[in-house]
Amino acid sequence: MDGQQMTIDDHYTGELTADSDPQRRSFAGASITKISVGPMDNNAYLVVCSETGESLLIDAANDADRLVSLVAAAAPTLTSIVTTHQHPDHWLALAEVVDKTGVPTMAHALDAGPLPVTPDRTVTDGDLVEVGRLSLEVIHLAGHTPGSIALALTDPATGQVHLFSGDSLFPGGVGKTADAEKFASLYRDVTTKLFERFPDDTVVYPGHGKDTTIGAERPFLAEWQDRGW
Repeated sequence: MDGQQMTIDDHYTGELTADSDPQRRSFAGASITKISVGPMDNNAYLVVCSETGESLLIDAANDADRLVSLVAAAAPTLTSIVTTHQHPDHWLALAEVVDKTGVPTMAHALDAGPLPVTPDRTVTDGDLVEVGRLSLEVIHLAGHTPGSIALALTDPATGQVHLFSGDSLFPGGVGKTADAEKFASLYRDVTTKLFERFPDDTVVYPGHGKDTTIGAERPFLAEWQDRGW
């Protein structure tokens, strides 16, 4: 597999730019490495099972060479790539990364059509994505796109949830929607499937920009509903 040598920063803050070294957070049984790629500050995430070395890439968004280098540096065995939704800024590097790694891909069926690589597996609400000894739960959040998904990884030692939200949830609000009906759908799904389920210490890893937590955003749900975005 091609790729330049890459430095991983183990002092995780969750706030980085396309010029930053990737940042890695490690906990019992797993590590999460975050990298910013492309002109739209897209985040890609590498989830690694510490016990087996198997790993999952979430959103091959851009800069295929950097993503391949990340895999070479931090993923002993890349086993799959998942795309959180159909918008091109989240899959511009997908075809090239698949070509260089040969690994299977996943996406929700409702968003599979526009992708440059036909998913080897389509996933839906409640499905599990296995990565070595780890399991990430698929959560369907309709509104930003019809088939947007989030992935929830629970720390086996502490029970803390790590939630990869794509473009459905950010610091300060839900993702962009095309009209009031789609906003209502996304707001309903985010409220019932995320905020009503997960505790305040749940870490949210969005598709762009810095991380947040469910607790930091919870007080503003009513404000988001009132403003309609």
